[in-house]
Amino acid sequence: MSPTLPGPLAHLAPLLDDYGYLAVGVLVFLDNCLLPVPGQTILVLAAVYAGAGQLSLPVLLLVAVLTAFAGDALAYVLGRTGGLALVQRWGRYVRLTPERMARADAFFRRRGALVVTGARFVDGLRQTNGLLAGTTGMPWRRFLLANAAGAALWAGVWSAVGYFAGSNIDTLYREAVRYQVLLFAVLAALAVLLAVRTWLRRRHRPPRDGAAGRIPHQGGPDGGQGGGGDGGDSDGSDLPSDHR
Repeated sequence: MSPTLPGPLAHLAPLLDDYGYLAVGVLVFLDNCLLPVPGQTILVLAAVYAGAGQLSLPVLLLVAVLTAFAGDALAYVLGRTGGLALVQRWGRYVRLTPERMARADAFFRRRGALVVTGARFVDGLRQTNGLLAGTTGMPWRRFLLANAAGAALWAGVWSAVGYFAGSNIDTLYREAVRYQVLLFAVLAALAVLLAVRTWLRRRHRPPRDGAAGRIPHQGGPDGGQGGGGDGGDSDGSDLPSDHR
């Protein structure tokens, strides 16, 4: 007998009843590959079923980890093979300039592994982190390791939430999603602060080749030739003529 599922989880119960692990695998795969489908929700729901004895928890974890890994890997391949061309052609329409892409590339080279590992816990990043990693040219070995770690961590945490929550799953899931929204807000605020700090630094940075730096360099030789040199030649030519 299927467990009672109050709240927003109930509408996915028929899908899980009819297709079981296949439903979990398809939705988790798509949710990790650019499409905002309820992959995380059905994973939690399937874990509730596992807690009630309707599904096997080890099999569920295996399916979730493999499909999450595969979805993110496909997004990475899409970004690596065609993402940069799309950005170069259409990026200016969404203010994604080459300079911003260069900064994103530098960021992923420094912090890409952490982003890919933790991105699954943030809606939006869960769907797009693979594409961003591929577009910015993150090395594939680093990506695969971070992808595997993130898939295992994400599947393990949400499976544990559903498995141990039991009849309290609705309340617990709402609180977990609220925490996830708060985490997204904090990350967005940090991104804004970093952008403002970068802008302020660039604004107050002295110019590398400013006028003050060029005038002494150019004015010295010109002054020596035009002022001292020309004056010297003129005086030298006049003095002999006066003496003559």
